[in-house]
Amino acid sequence: MLPSIEHGVSIMAPVERDTSTQTSTRESDDETRRAGEESPFERPKEETYGDLVGDPEVQRWIRRSVAGLALGLLFAVLISIPVGLIVAILVVVVDVVLKNRKQSSVEAWRKPSVAERKTERQLRGMEKAGYRALHARAVPRDDEGVSDGQIDHLVIGPTGVYAVDSEKWDKRLPLRAMSHRKLFLGPFNKKERLDEARWESDQASMLISEQIGYEVPVQPSLAVYGPAISWKVLMVRDVDVYAGGRARNYLRRRPKILTSVDVDRIYDAAANVLPPKYPEG
Repeated sequence: MLPSIEHGVSIMAPVERDTSTQTSTRESDDETRRAGEESPFERPKEETYGDLVGDPEVQRWIRRSVAGLALGLLFAVLISIPVGLIVAILVVVVDVVLKNRKQSSVEAWRKPSVAERKTERQLRGMEKAGYRALHARAVPRDDEGVSDGQIDHLVIGPTGVYAVDSEKWDKRLPLRAMSHRKLFLGPFNKKERLDEARWESDQASMLISEQIGYEVPVQPSLAVYGPAISWKVLMVRDVDVYAGGRARNYLRRRPKILTSVDVDRIYDAAANVLPPKYPEG
């Protein structure tokens, strides 16, 4: 079970205003200061017009609108206004559909595995529920110079923070566990893979915690595609193991411990300390 983040939940104490008595400025400031001290989070910055225009999603919609408008005007002049309007709408709709089918947070020139794409599709469907994910993130070398690894999907949501690695294993071999300490795929012991996943999550937890200023536990897990799995979720060597198709249910099954403000703050910290494994250029 992922431990709760003791200081990770934002609590904003409401300040009551009595219209019948006048409250001094000092008392109001003290109440505001106390409310701020109850949460380690800062108030989110108000979004400016420049931030809005610079948002990649907004820029994509601007390009779609411009392309649709240009082709719509062309067909309106050459044929008729109704035809031009239909063409403009179709341009936007077709572009949205194609982007949603092909879009991946992993750079296009670095083709992610089939297993990674399956998990990523599940995670995209959880965005409305408050979950955010970083894909293919590098784990920097530690103080002992251990080689850097990769977290396929770092997921931050209301139920906590997870390092999810997507694995495609031979479906012809049985997957079995022994006493929560050993995991075998046929005759092959998966101890090294489990230890690697746990090491990656420990490194991510340490880096994110240092960035934010308090402990942020990161739960390691393996989403396994291929072999039949007789259990729903099983912890082996401190790593949760489950069928890849159950990734969405796995992330939602725990109690909610983070607010949307917490999620955004941890997401920003993780994006800063865990760089993309395959940076552009």
